[in-house]
Amino acid sequence: MPGAQEFGAELRDFRRRVGELRAARALPSQERLSLLDAALFELQHVVDVLWPRYEELAAASPRPGGGRGGPQEQQLLRALFQRMPVAAVLLDRESVVRRMNFAATQLFNTRAGYATGRPLTASLRRDGQAALRSQVAAVARGEGDRSLTVRLSQPSADGEARVTLAALRPPGEPHPAVLAAFQPGMAGHPAGAGTAAGAWHAESRPDLAEVTRHAQLLDLVDDMTTALLKVALDGGGPEPVLVRAAQVLHGRFADWVIADLAPETGSDAPRRVVVLGPPDAAGDRTESLAKQDPAGCPLVVDALSDGVSALRVGQPDADAFGRDATGAPVLVREEVTSLLCIPLRTSATDPVRGALTLFRTGGRAAFEMAEAGAADRISRHIALTMPRTTPRTPAAET
Repeated sequence: MPGAQEFGAELRDFRRRVGELRAARALPSQERLSLLDAALFELQHVVDVLWPRYEELAAASPRPGGGRGGPQEQQLLRALFQRMPVAAVLLDRESVVRRMNFAATQLFNTRAGYATGRPLTASLRRDGQAALRSQVAAVARGEGDRSLTVRLSQPSADGEARVTLAALRPPGEPHPAVLAAFQPGMAGHPAGAGTAAGAWHAESRPDLAEVTRHAQLLDLVDDMTTALLKVALDGGGPEPVLVRAAQVLHGRFADWVIADLAPETGSDAPRRVVVLGPPDAAGDRTESLAKQDPAGCPLVVDALSDGVSALRVGQPDADAFGRDATGAPVLVREEVTSLLCIPLRTSATDPVRGALTLFRTGGRAAFEMAEAGAADRISRHIALTMPRTTPRTPAAET
């Protein structure tokens, strides 16, 4: 079964990267902190890539039987869930939102369609995310109902809420779900303090640094979308799309931006399309990367063949991006302190069109999880803009 074999190869590669992260625990404490983002990115890879592939394989295999209620009963239950005055969220064992009622969308200041398929912990303060994940997993394992206090991250709903977790067994499904009921203001406001039941009146205390960073990422995604729309109107092959995207990211988001195209057929080889380096990079350094064979870069090969994303911080593997013509590791030569390598495709099930690699060097801050998420969205926009037919033209050298 080809799908199962590919999924097995992906899991083996994931286990290898997890082993590398576990080995990094031997590093000094000041260096271990920089590896946290890498670990979080790997976890996000499980949610965005491995889990959807597992669901596809599970859907193709026989499922245990189980009766469902009639259509009218199912419709009635859904209507009752949506009209509950208490904010209620249906979660899986990994705290990913399966369904959210109207009261919950108001509490978390989001849309139900947007929240579905995303981890609920993203809407909580960081100091409470791990606690909620652990308690949800315990309830899903059948260890009994739980209740805990959480703090929401949205500035418009800053404060504490009491969440009660209970296990449910949806009819016809092999795994249990967890119902989370939120009672805002129960922990932060005493009863009878002049607020109605379930009302939320907490002082807003936004983290200005986080808000600023979020705004910068939104601006980057917006500028990228504008640039891609303009180049799409001009027509041409995928090369102009990759060159324009690299120009938007260069300097502003990464010191080095490298884009490669995937082989068009099984007999073709990947092609390097564009390389943009820092202003102080000598011409021969940029030229050597432009002439480098992408097939000699393990990270690029993983991205093109298996759709594997990679975030490396601290001191990445010296040979992860191959070597230059003199035999020197590229990451060592350029003093890369963090990198992102992301496949260019429109969805987890679509073919990979190319790979985008970003380096940060010297004293620049390492890539963070939020930045990796923005880069992932940008990669999908790039893939959507790339035309489906690829004219054979010489690789652009910049």
